[in-house]
Amino acid sequence: MSRLLSAAGAAVLVALVAGCGGGDRTPKGAAAPALASVIVEPRSAPVERELDGKIEAVNQGTVAAQTSGRVSEILYDVNDFVPAGAVIMRLRATEQRAGLAQAEASLREATARETEAQTRYQRIADMYERRVVPKAALDEATANRDAAVARLAAAKAAIASAREGVAYTEIRAPYAGIVTKRHVEVGETVGPGTPLMSGLSLQFLRVAVDIPQSVVEQVRRIKKAAVYLDGRRIEATKLTVFPEASSPSSTFRARLELPANAADLYPGMFVKVAFVVGEADRILVPAAVLVARSEVTAVYVVEAGGRTSMRQVRVGRTVNDQVEILAGLAAGERVALDPIAAMKELKPAAPRSSAGP
Repeated sequence: MSRLLSAAGAAVLVALVAGCGGGDRTPKGAAAPALASVIVEPRSAPVERELDGKIEAVNQGTVAAQTSGRVSEILYDVNDFVPAGAVIMRLRATEQRAGLAQAEASLREATARETEAQTRYQRIADMYERRVVPKAALDEATANRDAAVARLAAAKAAIASAREGVAYTEIRAPYAGIVTKRHVEVGETVGPGTPLMSGLSLQFLRVAVDIPQSVVEQVRRIKKAAVYLDGRRIEATKLTVFPEASSPSSTFRARLELPANAADLYPGMFVKVAFVVGEADRILVPAAVLVARSEVTAVYVVEAGGRTSMRQVRVGRTVNDQVEILAGLAAGERVALDPIAAMKELKPAAPRSSAGP
């Protein structure tokens, strides 16, 4: 009986070991999945001429006083963001408010006299129709009515002017932007035209650049340009080339309008501007196939026999997620689309340990 139990236990142990062995279930003769790749072919790409440009704000300027007064309050300072229409400075408005009160009183008087003149005119006109008063009385009533109407119009214009004068004591931002310079201090007396505060808007930016005479005709014809900054390509929304050359450089001034709220761009920065001047066949590959190792940029090339090798390349510009290959690849070669999978193909298989006797 004990021999039968021992045999049964040994059989169970063998079954457990076989079930938990963790061996590869893939048949030995099964082929590995094919590595995804693409054939490198020349493609038409733009030829660009690179020039240096300087960023500037489209909306920038200095707010000046439109009335006389003493600065009583300054609400913003240099580097502060100002919303559009916000009050940035106040002037002492005693004189302007007194003028407004006087204009309001004159308006009330003119309104009362105009009402009286209209009523008198209607009464005289009715009496004239009944032949009670002569024509001279009607003419006098008509003249008084017209004069009262004119005085009322003048009073309304005066009160509009007085209200505008009071509004001038509150200096408001013409657009949203950042304060770049403050020209006055609290307590200073200013007059019409006195500079108060300078600012600019970062919402809309443009690039000013000088174009050589040798390429200006291509730039005018194609009208495509972009700004390169820290590896980013920012397409210009509008390109304007001035109609005359500067002296003595014989260069043409150009302005590139940038997309609204462009990130990491500020007035005064120098950037590289690339003007499209033609087209040529270039070798382009998807940016995802590139591998960066320290200072080396490479791709995985799939050869005719299926063998994969890593090859160093020299890259140029990036155009719509396609990277230009300047050296290292030739047309007709095949590159792996998945660098990680290609790298695994290069790794040698781990040696298996031999089983003991």
